[in-house]
Amino acid sequence: QVQLVESGGDLVQAGGSLRLSCVASGFTFSSYAISWVRQAPGNQRELVATITSGGDTAYHDSVKGRFAISRDNAKSTVYLQMNSLKPEDTAVYYCRIFTTRFYWGQGTQVTVSS
Repeated sequence: QVQLVESGGDLVQAGGSLRLSCVASGFTFSSYAISWVRQAPGNQRELVATITSGGDTAYHDSVKGRFAISRDNAKSTVYLQMNSLKPEDTAVYYCRIFTTRFYWGQGTQVTVSS
């Protein structure tokens, strides 16, 4: 079955950096686009970044120039490099794919202190 396992969340000061990882299994990783989605308390989920099977990327306007999504198909892993973090980046970050339906990981908490 499809599994997505995120890691790398932490408490960091504003201006700092983190790298999130999501290890996938149960499907042909290289064939699918994969996304990072975040949800802050009281807010709706927000699509942060997507990388296609071909390596094309797209970002939410609020993270352009600060975040970078990448993938390692040999390791079935997608990464989110987050630089110049802001308090408003505080959220639970999930990786997500769509095959026959959406699949989500359990999330990893990112907290940015001011």
